[in-house]
Amino acid sequence: MPLSPELAQWRKAERAALIARRMAVSEAGRAVWDRAIEGSLRAGFGVLADLAIGLCWPFQGEFDARPIGVEFRARGATLALPVVIAKATPLEFREWWPQAPMQVGVYDLPIPVGTPRVSPQAMLIPVVGIGSVGDRLGYGGGFYDRTLASLSPRPLTIALAYELSRIPTTHPQDHDVLMDFVITESGIEAAVPGGLEAVSADEARRRAAALLAERRGEVAGR
Repeated sequence: MPLSPELAQWRKAERAALIARRMAVSEAGRAVWDRAIEGSLRAGFGVLADLAIGLCWPFQGEFDARPIGVEFRARGATLALPVVIAKATPLEFREWWPQAPMQVGVYDLPIPVGTPRVSPQAMLIPVVGIGSVGDRLGYGGGFYDRTLASLSPRPLTIALAYELSRIPTTHPQDHDVLMDFVITESGIEAAVPGGLEAVSADEARRRAAALLAERRGEVAGR
């Protein structure tokens, strides 16, 4: 459903302000935050080594998930990057590894060429803004919401953000999909009814495993 003109304009302005805020941070500063986020992924989400992981090529100062993704790949994970097929359609994910054949796609970002299609079991999702209930503000195309709605079982979703990306709300709509976890340089949070809850790495491991088992069971029981 289209957004109201007022909400669309608000999101556009908020998106521009948040990107500018992120881009104003030095590369060295973001690198420190990235190492903290990588540490949380290693400590709390070892299950990713057993999964097909959707991740993104970094854009406009986002967290770069490629290095930690390669670590998980060395332990058995399959990595995949999104490919935009057309407007208002789900993304297609294609397998990626550091030497994979690439070409330039939408937003001038590299995309794999001729590699196998992958159905992600977990997704490391960058955000422009993150709201207080795990709602995310992206770049406005709606691709991730459509993609998550199309996948069964639904992947484990982990939003990767910086603390400066927090906003009280993105004013989520019915079609907006909330994240399962949010990781910033300050640690791990899990989505709970009505909000986000800080959790330890041990608790994140437990909850991630439970969510994956529950969603696989729901599909198997249909």
